[in-house]
Amino acid sequence: MARTEPVRRGGSRDRSRRGQGEQLRREILAAVNQLLAEWGSAEQLTMRAVAKEVGIAAPSIYLHFADKAELVWAALADKYDDLAAKMAAAADDCDSSDPRESLRAQAHAYCRFALRNPGHYRLMFEVQQPAVEVSRVSGHPARHISASLRSGFSGCREAGYALSLPCEQAAQTLWAGLHGTVSLHHSMFHDDSTEALTLQLADGLLGSLIAPAPGPSPSFPAAPAETAASRHIKAILSGAQRGDE
Repeated sequence: MARTEPVRRGGSRDRSRRGQGEQLRREILAAVNQLLAEWGSAEQLTMRAVAKEVGIAAPSIYLHFADKAELVWAALADKYDDLAAKMAAAADDCDSSDPRESLRAQAHAYCRFALRNPGHYRLMFEVQQPAVEVSRVSGHPARHISASLRSGFSGCREAGYALSLPCEQAAQTLWAGLHGTVSLHHSMFHDDSTEALTLQLADGLLGSLIAPAPGPSPSFPAAPAETAASRHIKAILSGAQRGDE
């Protein structure tokens, strides 16, 4: 993986001059990305290891990041932002004003990002990240992805489309399905030869979650207002420890 900033392997560096704190922050984040890519997990990642990579004392990192989770999330934030931006652009560029088609465009953009940026995608979703309390999960930079999908499902519901699951659960189910599809692709294939199949599978997921047309759909099982799963997801999004059982 190419480094965006110079990273020093061991050794020491001069004390940062006034105004160079942002440069040091970028070097720290570049070091985290490099170590995650090499190790395939955040398990071995420590403040000391990152400090050694950059050539600074470990306490210097705490001037920028409170703990390892905040450090890893900050290092990967630009990748989540890039994916969220591509999903939003796909929805905006959709030829149809139909919210179902807009959501479909988002799902396709998610899949294409994963297929065309496998290194970034693995760091974002396939590398083990630091464990945190459930109350902190809603602050993860991936929240922009899930929020975009929830907004898409809400738009469909407001336009009269029946959903087979409550909105929050439908968005989480679609996200999990898309992730599983592209992860299988990463495990089994080494080129883009199955992109068409991946997008077709994404369409199948949408078809199981959203009725084909607005209005009454006798053949499509409409969801209850809430389920245990949707309550649990809402609780996580609000920063609570768990949903009502």
